[in-house]
Amino acid sequence: MGFKDNLKAKLAPARDKVSHLAQRHEGKIGHGLERAARTVDHKTKGKYSDKIETSTGKAKEALGRMAHKDDTGGTTPPPAS
Repeated sequence: MGFKDNLKAKLAPARDKVSHLAQRHEGKIGHGLERAARTVDHKTKGKYSDKIETSTGKAKEALGRMAHKDDTGGTTPPPAS
């Protein structure tokens, strides 16, 4: 078993727990991301708004993928908003 396989095996329980927490608290986590983005944007006086918006969107997409993972290891798309 290689280093990468060994690391994946050891991190699997943590990944499952994070996925479970993301499922339970997706709304709160998303709200926290938005709030953090607004705070950073305010502190930087809008200088990095584009980058903040892009990174917040990517973080929310990752959260959605994590929260909507099914038991077979695949993903189900998040509901349309």
